[in-house]
Amino acid sequence: MTDDLRDQVHAAARRARVAADELVLATRERKDAALHEMAAALRSRAPEIIEANRKDLEAGGAAGLPAGILDRLKLDEARVEGIAKALETVAVQADPVGEVLRGSTLPNGLELKQVRVPMGVVGMVYEARPNVTVDAAGLALKSGNAALLRGSSTAEHSNTTLVAILRDALESVNLPADCVQLLPCHDRASVTHLITARGLVDLVIPRGGAGLINAVVEQATVPTIETGVGNCHVYVDANADLDMAEAIVLNAKTRRTSVCNAAESLLVHKDVAAEFVPRVTKALQQENVTIHGDEQFAQQSDVIAATDDDWGTEYLSLDIAAKVVDSLDEAVKHIATYGSGHSEAIVTNDVAAARKFTARVDAAAVFVNASTAFTDGAEFGMGAEIGISTQKLHARGPMGLSELTSSKWVVWGEGHTRPKA
Repeated sequence: MTDDLRDQVHAAARRARVAADELVLATRERKDAALHEMAAALRSRAPEIIEANRKDLEAGGAAGLPAGILDRLKLDEARVEGIAKALETVAVQADPVGEVLRGSTLPNGLELKQVRVPMGVVGMVYEARPNVTVDAAGLALKSGNAALLRGSSTAEHSNTTLVAILRDALESVNLPADCVQLLPCHDRASVTHLITARGLVDLVIPRGGAGLINAVVEQATVPTIETGVGNCHVYVDANADLDMAEAIVLNAKTRRTSVCNAAESLLVHKDVAAEFVPRVTKALQQENVTIHGDEQFAQQSDVIAATDDDWGTEYLSLDIAAKVVDSLDEAVKHIATYGSGHSEAIVTNDVAAARKFTARVDAAAVFVNASTAFTDGAEFGMGAEIGISTQKLHARGPMGLSELTSSKWVVWGEGHTRPKA
């Protein structure tokens, strides 16, 4: 069975390579036409998608999936419209393929250009969220890549329906359907065969919980881009506008708890703690947030005493860890110890403090007087994202079209030869 599954995954990768070789020659006009056709197909077949998703939700509920996972899994008319619009937004983005990054003419007359090129075959391993199926397919297509999608069994019906619709749309505009393929999801060995298909797959991107990401990064022989979990902090500085701070904390925590840019920890400078701790505690509790607090927060009513585990937890729920710190330096140290390198925010009117925070905090996105909820490819003008990278090589932060490309040097000569050494 394992050998059969490996052969199945590798055969899909070979078909993807053939599709990628054709896609690399496609004009922007053809790719954009495909994206618009895909968006139209999603809208016209929305009832089919929602019915498939209903089966996944029912199965997930019966299996006892947490509310946060079920929220990630859910597709309704508004969300189908959202993923269709995301494809249209990707269509209006500039095509990264062929962009000249730098170039020059050498003294000997050789003309050099470094240009963006597709990665080739991109594998995606992800959990629950069927919107990722569409975002990954659309971004891969526009950047000239073929996508191998390995979603989770919790979204099997949704993903199967979505990929069938996308493949139909590709064929309708005379592009290879194998630009988008869905891999088997019931056996974890399919992940292993994908992430070790070196030579067949050019890049793998894991997106999901810490267990999934760590397993892929540690076991892969194919190059990977690590998308991290989001233990995001909001630090309220001594010179913060407390009205602003309250609004940012509430938005970062409660806008949508199941996403990786939600705030999971709150740090408050001691100089504003006497006023802000009771205030923010009341505001959070009015939104049904459970606070896991240090000694000063725990003095407030209905606050749970925090344990060491709370500081490093990505709750993905209406929970937040909260602590009073003596200084900005202590806040930065706490973030360095417990943060995941995703998104961190400071609320302050002190420009020097903001500059120190942004310089010293090591994260993919650092905000001054803004909610961590903005760490998102669409919000950053990318149309959609294939994930949020928390590593430092090649790509960091929300990954859009450019992050799905590599580069090559194109050198033009006129019979140039290099003298013998």
